[in-house]
Amino acid sequence: MSKRHATEALEDLQGIASPSSKRSRTHEAESPIEGKSIAGALENGGINGHEATARGSDDKDDDDDDDEFEGADAAPIAAPTRQANPAAGYDDLYLDTIDRNVLDFDFEKLCSISLSNINVYACLVCGRYFQGRGPKSHAYFHALDEDHHVYINLETQKVYVLPEGYEVKSKALDDIKYVSDPRYTKKEVMELDRPAAAARTKSWTLSGKEYVPGFVGMNNIKENDYLNVVVQALSHVTPLRNYMLLEDFSGKSELVKRCSILFRKIWNPRAFRSHVSPHELLQEIALRSNKRFTLTAQSDPVDFLLWFLNNLHLGLGGSKTRPGSSMVQRAFQGRLKVESQAITARADAGDRLRFEDAGAVQVDVAPFLLLTLDLPPAPLFRDESAQNIIPQVPLTTLLAKYDGRAAQEHHAQRKRFRLLHPLPPLLALHVRRFGRNKFVTERNPTIVTFDARAGIDLAPYVEPSPAHHPPGEPVWYDLVANVVHEAVRAAKDDVADTGEERKTWRVQLRDKATGEWVVCQDLFVDKVQAELLYLGESYLQIWERRREAPGKGKANAT
Repeated sequence: MSKRHATEALEDLQGIASPSSKRSRTHEAESPIEGKSIAGALENGGINGHEATARGSDDKDDDDDDDEFEGADAAPIAAPTRQANPAAGYDDLYLDTIDRNVLDFDFEKLCSISLSNINVYACLVCGRYFQGRGPKSHAYFHALDEDHHVYINLETQKVYVLPEGYEVKSKALDDIKYVSDPRYTKKEVMELDRPAAAARTKSWTLSGKEYVPGFVGMNNIKENDYLNVVVQALSHVTPLRNYMLLEDFSGKSELVKRCSILFRKIWNPRAFRSHVSPHELLQEIALRSNKRFTLTAQSDPVDFLLWFLNNLHLGLGGSKTRPGSSMVQRAFQGRLKVESQAITARADAGDRLRFEDAGAVQVDVAPFLLLTLDLPPAPLFRDESAQNIIPQVPLTTLLAKYDGRAAQEHHAQRKRFRLLHPLPPLLALHVRRFGRNKFVTERNPTIVTFDARAGIDLAPYVEPSPAHHPPGEPVWYDLVANVVHEAVRAAKDDVADTGEERKTWRVQLRDKATGEWVVCQDLFVDKVQAELLYLGESYLQIWERRREAPGKGKANAT
């Protein structure tokens, strides 16, 4: 029927039927007439009780009706049809818009808008992170607003084109997937430290810079160099590194997952850049440690190492009471015999801290992840030349603390220590340089001398055990990493007129494939001579037990 004109009164139209309602024609909905579809009803000549010939009586009015319906009562326009596959001949559509120079997968996987870490995609055109890829997702709107169409799922490594929504399976994207989540085979990992790896294919960045996998710089975002040196050192510890590169940690804690992916990126032979960023791992560490370790405040590398190893142990399913229940403890944990005796007389009365009465000695066996070495007190006065020469002490002298004979005083008790077999594959040594009195923190600048080429023999400091090691045979350990402290005068803007020193850290690493040494300090990476390693203020060292047969090769070195 025709519409009522504005000049007609409502009373004059009483009894006249109102126009029938119309349905949206975006879908073929079921008709109330015998359950037929709208299209089927049209073929039969009628719809909603009106004949098709009746609708043709006033075409103009009907068009007006359509306009009124579309503007007022129509359902929201449906989203464009999603494609399961690209159109024929357009498999590489939009792939030329990808910019590899802006891609950085080291940051925490959070949506840049919602800050959610669920179902996060990275835009391969601008590098930003967005959540989801559905019609109402942030990535979908970014594709429409910015005309950026290629996205990668940071968890599944699948690449999609939006807003169409189909997956791209081009081989040209394999390098991006590998950089986002590097994976290694057992054969590749076993070849990392072999001499044949010295002749391996050179690795190059996108900018044409050559780099060596495993010896790359790490971003110092503000004051996180204490973490950089520890992560660099642990990434060169062979048992732990191989475990982190090969195992699947899908069911483990987030700390373990982020540590694993950072290790894999450090050893990536096809990286886009010659450095990595620990941002993702730092965020998890700050959360788990209740901001004890952050990227904005300097911390002690030894404190962080102990916290990090213990939390990795727990994250891998290790037990707090059962030794050796995780890879961390199997690699670093050893046993130490501690003999204690109460001090009952004064030193001037003949008590020379000797264990004379064996019956009064208490013997305990304690596990350890790290051994502490005590430096002799630094000289207070100048020498004959009126200069304050920095003293030196051999590493073997500091290790004499664990020979089972030297006694030390600890809280009104005399103690002596000795290592027990079996020794751990890895030995972490901490040179205690910092102490605090009532006023300031004191630093001991004494140089610890050692020969990084010959290694150290720990047999004099281990209690003999024929069941674990032949008596009289040396127990050789080789240096893997050496963390060095460097004091820098603080800027006046930081500490005004106090003269305080700011701590910075660097790490010296041994390339097992070539035998050369490399020093890494944040983004700075360079080679260093093995003979000069001891010149710095060594603070933390990691030694690895030599696998060679006793008495062969370097075992004869002194």
